[in-house]
Amino acid sequence: MTPFVAEIIGTMLMILLGNGVVANVVLKDTKGNNSGWIVITTAWALAVFVGVTVAGPVSGAHLNPAVTLGLAFAGKFSWDLVPTYIAGEMIGAMLGAFLVWLFNKDHFAITEDEGAKLACFSTGPAIRKPLSNIISEIIGTFVLVFVIFHFADPSVTLHNDPTAKIGLGSVGALPVTLLVWAIGLSLGGTTGYAINPARDLGPRIMHAILPIKGNSDWGYAWIPITGPIIGAALAAILYCLIT
Repeated sequence: MTPFVAEIIGTMLMILLGNGVVANVVLKDTKGNNSGWIVITTAWALAVFVGVTVAGPVSGAHLNPAVTLGLAFAGKFSWDLVPTYIAGEMIGAMLGAFLVWLFNKDHFAITEDEGAKLACFSTGPAIRKPLSNIISEIIGTFVLVFVIFHFADPSVTLHNDPTAKIGLGSVGALPVTLLVWAIGLSLGGTTGYAINPARDLGPRIMHAILPIKGNSDWGYAWIPITGPIIGAALAAILYCLIT
């Protein structure tokens, strides 16, 4: 398995289980209907565990363009590999979203709330104020990427490339699982903590393509793309200044 394929499969599994728990909680007549935020944040963290466990030994399990870019900004990942990783992450996110729809197709069909159906694919703000929303995504992603830098094992390289150093695959899946769980519980209430451009954009594209009634809310889509990239860049800058 190549790093490109690992990023596809790892991200696909993460989205299937992460967006899958949202579907289980918000779609009509599921067994998990209305089970709440703790269920969503816990399952999302475990979804990251699954994705990192599968992809980590091969690609380092970025599963997130913000992580890929943050590591590249900090000189811990080769810029030559960035397009391949981001492509894999996007494809994986779209495949995972398709599987969520396929798995829950009957429940999508009987759910009338268009916002609930969109929530099974992409994030949205609790209070729609673009400046506040993008600040939330910047801070959440800053925490994610800055802490990931401290997971990194400098002895680990990718394909013998000393500029492709990565961290997640070298320490196992549990630390990043706990990190994502903490971010979701503490910082997720304002925007749904996308903290990952592919996690939001890939499924949003699938929402627009699949036979699902409702607006894909493209007017908001720039925030969970731009905010995480800015947050990752700021995390890289601070990390480089203090190390």
